[in-house]
Amino acid sequence: MLPNLEIGQIVNTFGIKGMVKVKPFTDDIRRFDELKTVYVEKNSKQTEYEIEEVKYHKDMVLIKFKGIDKVEQAEMFRNSYLTISRDSVEKLEEGRYYIVDLLGLEVYTDEQVLLGTLEDIFNTGSNDIYVVKDKQGKQILLPAIQDVIKQIDIENKKIIVHILPGLI
Repeated sequence: MLPNLEIGQIVNTFGIKGMVKVKPFTDDIRRFDELKTVYVEKNSKQTEYEIEEVKYHKDMVLIKFKGIDKVEQAEMFRNSYLTISRDSVEKLEEGRYYIVDLLGLEVYTDEQVLLGTLEDIFNTGSNDIYVVKDKQGKQILLPAIQDVIKQIDIENKKIIVHILPGLI
C-alpha cells in the first residue's frame, strides 16, 4: 500500500474561530476546494478531519475543520502536516510526478554511470532542483530541465540524466 500524500503544512492559526493557515505543497492550490476530508499528521499519528470551509489568503490556504471552533483548539495543529489517501489523488498528466514518487529513485547518467539516489527536490522559482546523494554522502544538484532530465522510470525506480558541461 502506498503512503498518503502530503499536501501541506499547518503553519499557524487564522482568526478566532478555529481556522488554520496551511502552506500548500501543490502548484494548484484550488485543489483544496475539492477535498471533503484530510488527515492531520502529528507525532507519527494521523487523524482524519472533515473540512467545513476552505478560503485563500495570498499564497496560503485557510481551512476550518468541523468541530474545531476556537483558536485554542486550532493551535494544537501547528506544524502538523496534511495528507490525503492515495485513492483520492488526482491523476497527473504524462510527464508530471508527485515528489514522493521520485524520492529514493536511483539517478544514472545517459552513459549508465550511477550518480546516486534522489534525496530531495526543491523549487527555485524558475525550475525544480533535484538533490542527488552519492555513496560518499556528497550532494549533486541537478536542474530539472529537459536538457538534463532525460527519462523518469517510476516502475524501475530509475532516472536518466544528461550531465551538461560544468554541471558537476
